[in-house]
Amino acid sequence: MLKQSLSQKMLQKLSPQQIQLMKLLQVPTAMLEQRIKEELEANPALEEGAEQDELDGLDKNNNEEIPADDFSDSDSDSEDYREDQYELDDYLNDYIEDDPASYKLRANNYSTDEEDKSIPIPVESTFHDYLEQQLGLQEFKDEREEAIAHQIIGSIDDDGYLRREPAAIMDDLMFSQNVFVTEEEILDVLKKIQRFDPPGTGARDLQECLLLQLYNKRDQEELEDMSLEEWDSLVLAIDILENHFDEFTKKHYQKLQIRLNIIEEDLKGAIEEIIKLNPKPASGYTSSGSRSTQYVVPDFIIVNRDGELELTLNSRNAPDLRVNDQYRDMLRAYKRNTEGRRANKKEREAVMFIKQKIDSAKWFIDAIRQRQDTMYRTMYAILQYQYDFFLTGDPKKLRPMILKDIADITGLDISTVSRVANSKFVQTEFGTKRLKEFFSESLSTQEGEEVSTLEVKKILEEVIAQENKRKPLSDQKLQKVLEDKGYNIARRTVAKYREQLNIPVARLRKEL
Repeated sequence: MLKQSLSQKMLQKLSPQQIQLMKLLQVPTAMLEQRIKEELEANPALEEGAEQDELDGLDKNNNEEIPADDFSDSDSDSEDYREDQYELDDYLNDYIEDDPASYKLRANNYSTDEEDKSIPIPVESTFHDYLEQQLGLQEFKDEREEAIAHQIIGSIDDDGYLRREPAAIMDDLMFSQNVFVTEEEILDVLKKIQRFDPPGTGARDLQECLLLQLYNKRDQEELEDMSLEEWDSLVLAIDILENHFDEFTKKHYQKLQIRLNIIEEDLKGAIEEIIKLNPKPASGYTSSGSRSTQYVVPDFIIVNRDGELELTLNSRNAPDLRVNDQYRDMLRAYKRNTEGRRANKKEREAVMFIKQKIDSAKWFIDAIRQRQDTMYRTMYAILQYQYDFFLTGDPKKLRPMILKDIADITGLDISTVSRVANSKFVQTEFGTKRLKEFFSESLSTQEGEEVSTLEVKKILEEVIAQENKRKPLSDQKLQKVLEDKGYNIARRTVAKYREQLNIPVARLRKEL
């Protein structure tokens, strides 16, 4: 049975302009230029241009309202037409009185950096290009072997490893080139490629990568160029990687000494040989093109001028924007041409299209301006809150700060502050920092003082750096050291902070 009922609901809906502003707030400066270019291409009423200080001689005498009767059309409904025409007339009058040249993007809080906005792109040969060059110098028995070599090189990743199984390479050759090969043929060609420069290329795992580099050194070095101790260390290093790789990775040094029947000095020499090796052979070359180099472009710049901190927005990737003058002239021409007569349907459709594009351009310029204002207010509040840090650069000066603290100061919503802090960077005299690094929870000391968890992490990092590497401190001992320094912290919290700092457990920090 169907029923009808009435109900009242309170719903919060975002306007298209608010959605556009939220999206722009999340965009870092490095990507803002691309976003503006997209808008310039999509909206012909928006253009990039220098700031104008004077009005462009708008005709103020043509601002009289045009009677709606003069625009009536025999083919359109009279009431609907008049309603649309009144709205259009109001828009034309308001728009011509309000100079569209004022819808441009410029503020006084920009950086004075006037360098070239473009980022130079280095032109270098990639790692795979280098391998292809070496492949061209090889002699192959037939075309099948050459096809295998090209397929293997194409399967090597940007670290220099071949992580694709021979069976998968067989299938690739069979389906893509109609070449039927065996695993033995693939492994034979792989051995040739593994002799390419840089050493370690084509390895299937870390162990093989390190061994290939040691084999290359053993085969290339002349005995007379190496001392007996260096040769012994090289041979021992190969033995360790071939037969005791698991114990080596877990740093079970005492086990290694017992099994190899060597003294500590011998083991130390072998480990030094291994440490010199490169776990990523292709690290010295550019990527194969699948990944682009990421440049950090600061969104804010803080300068210390004689003890006073000065905050500016980075304007390198934010060009001046304004409404296209031609579209304004079209509106004036429409008003002039239809004065004293009725506008036809095509003229009305054309001017409504122009109105839509101009409104869209205004909204975008206003959104960019509001984005900059919101970003500046947020960063200024962070600067004032963490003033001691920006003045000295000492991480221990960082105060506990959460999103709500900045939201209360600026009057902005927490979600807005979060969008500003996300993916944004600030350039200081102590380096370029991510905004999210300044936000941290608080921790109570034994005296009851609230300190930032970033300060505790810095102390923890210093304690680990100064520890005896022959007997590294466990998490329990680290907790005791921090407790002696006045920080109330649990052992599991120490472990969490240590992992966040990318510091391994005590066993893996052990050195001879």
